[in-house]
Amino acid sequence: MDLDEDALDYHREDPPGKLEISTTKATNTQRDLSLAYSPGVAAPCRAIRDNPDDAYTYTAKGNLVGVVSDGSATLGLGDIGPGASKPVMEGKGVLFKRFADIDVFDVELDHDSAAEMVRTVSAMEPTFGGINLEDIKAPECFEIEQRLREEMSIPVFHDDQHGTAIISGAALLNAVDIADKELDELDIVFSGAGASAIASARFYVSLGVDAERITMCDSSGIITETRAKRGDINEFKQEFARDVPEGNLADAMDGADVFVGLSVGGIVDAGMVRSMADNPIIFAMANPDPEIGYADAKAARDDTVIVATGRSDYPNQVNNVLGFPFIFRGALDARATEINEEMKVAAADALATLSREDVPDAVVKAYGDQPLQFGPEYIIPKPLDPRVLFEVAPAVARAAQESGAARRSLDLEDYRERLEARLGKSREMMRVVLNKAKSDPKRLVLAEGDDEKMIRAAYQLIDQGIAKPILIGDQETIWTKLERLGLNFDPEIVDPAESTLDPYADRLYELRRRSGVTRREAQDLIQDGNYLGSVMVEMGDADAMLTGLMHHYPSALRPPLQVVGTAEDCTYAAGVYMLTFQNRVIFCADTTVNQDPDEEVLAEVTEHTAELARRFNIEPRAALLSYSDFGSVDNAGTRKVREASRRLREDPAVDFPVDGEMQADTAVVEDMLEDNYDFSELNGPANVLVFPNLEAGNTGYKLLQRLGGAEAIGPMLVGMDEPVHVLQRGDEVKDIVNLAGVAVVDAQNQA
Repeated sequence: MDLDEDALDYHREDPPGKLEISTTKATNTQRDLSLAYSPGVAAPCRAIRDNPDDAYTYTAKGNLVGVVSDGSATLGLGDIGPGASKPVMEGKGVLFKRFADIDVFDVELDHDSAAEMVRTVSAMEPTFGGINLEDIKAPECFEIEQRLREEMSIPVFHDDQHGTAIISGAALLNAVDIADKELDELDIVFSGAGASAIASARFYVSLGVDAERITMCDSSGIITETRAKRGDINEFKQEFARDVPEGNLADAMDGADVFVGLSVGGIVDAGMVRSMADNPIIFAMANPDPEIGYADAKAARDDTVIVATGRSDYPNQVNNVLGFPFIFRGALDARATEINEEMKVAAADALATLSREDVPDAVVKAYGDQPLQFGPEYIIPKPLDPRVLFEVAPAVARAAQESGAARRSLDLEDYRERLEARLGKSREMMRVVLNKAKSDPKRLVLAEGDDEKMIRAAYQLIDQGIAKPILIGDQETIWTKLERLGLNFDPEIVDPAESTLDPYADRLYELRRRSGVTRREAQDLIQDGNYLGSVMVEMGDADAMLTGLMHHYPSALRPPLQVVGTAEDCTYAAGVYMLTFQNRVIFCADTTVNQDPDEEVLAEVTEHTAELARRFNIEPRAALLSYSDFGSVDNAGTRKVREASRRLREDPAVDFPVDGEMQADTAVVEDMLEDNYDFSELNGPANVLVFPNLEAGNTGYKLLQRLGGAEAIGPMLVGMDEPVHVLQRGDEVKDIVNLAGVAVVDAQNQA
């Protein structure tokens, strides 16, 4: 297969494998090395000797998981040995890091007995904050996990057992709701009686399923009490032996509400699906081929058939990556002694609840723009949904605290915000603004209110308490889309076709009559959401406004400029993007408004941008950019930048460091600035970059975003008399929500 060759190339490309160790502290000087190793390392060693819990303070133990396997049940490959299983364990480490920022050492052990595994793994407790057991065959896996949980005081979790149980359990919670069934009345049939099947059955009981209504089948048929008495099933299967006649899988499925497949592909046919109860639930999770194909199961009958598989090319993929990274994240951060049943149930509940929320545009795009809305085709979140981290991990941490497993108390609201910061600096920065917005939500006009993204954004703004949105648009269209999206809220709507707009038309005429607008034209223009929203803000009937989602930027900006205008102490507006890197935040101006600014415009834009930086709790250091460093090139273009910088430096009202003209690398590389231009006013690398013209600004921020890996927030409009911001066409819902938060904070500051 081409995939096999591609996979081999992927793994052997230099450096081989998928993981490496990197340092987290400076190691550039002799002093750094003295602190990192001898003699400095003796101090934390002594501290940990005196208080073993200090290992979590002075080492990486609290964020380190051991992925441990003997290779006896590797994926679909079987007993391939510990060495051959290493690519899988490295891959597990990649998933831990990618989805939850957890570090991993993979440990492959050449042991033949459960006792040897237990002895070796338990001896590694000083090294790890948690142990993820992986690909260990049944029934030994049950004994190994149980004994390790008894002997170790850190979380031990066998993902092959519990991962599938938790994710499919979340799917079950939603499926029974859609199918209008009750958990304790479900008749459930399992195909397969291995580790994951037994763990899933046990977990379903924890969720509320009646154990007496679970029928389990192995390759020999229904597991019955008769078979148990004959001694042909192991002790773990005996837990689910039922007092029913012997039979095969088809017999068991007759009249069942739920089928759970954890066995082999192709063993269920359409007739078996038709024999099930009304609105059946089918979890066909054998990989790579499910027990029955998704399309075949759906086509087998005319009522609602809810189907989940283990495959990514069908809806409702039961993927363990939705569980273990986030469960361990919560357990590690709560410093839990174990991952108990309460924590697992909390994870399933959080996943089920998240499935009912509006799905971010980025997730929809990642899955080919297929509709993702709670219903039969969407009962569990997608693995690439970034919200899983800060929904599941806090739920697990809370359950650890409430069940007594936690050794550390977390402020869960603060913890959620710290988790968001792990997903990128932009989330950390926006959380500052959104928290400010929530403290005093303002009335926010969404000028293109009948657009689906605006409606979804309005729902989030209300749900999170960020703003009080006002949707301008056709009322019938808005309600139709609300119903289709399944969003349960009652927004404020201003429909130009049904509302009395005379006062707004009169005000527009008053403002624009000496600019060639007649009264009749004012009445026509006020039907335009951009003009109507602008006048509402200008008259104080709303506090802020967003527009631009369906318009070119200049045409969306024109009505606010004409109606609202710039602030009393401002002459020019400007567009600013905030770019966030892993450890740095930069504000870029002007990127959207002024084509060829002179020194006066550049100076004013610099001041506006510095004010904006402070709203994000960033102390500004401003650099006015050029292709010249402090006079190295002298022409009209460099002189205007130099003059703008001089004006700012000499203005006593400017209370932040600013300098220029300078090249971009001089501005952002501290060593270059200090070594070559020690006279500069900047006391560190610039975080406000003012470009010499619109062409440079727009090009520069986009290159930083696309090639530099920065996340961009904006454009944020500065210099306006009232809080008005213009989106870029095609922005996502999260962009609208973020810019709404900025607009609300602007309105708070003006108030």
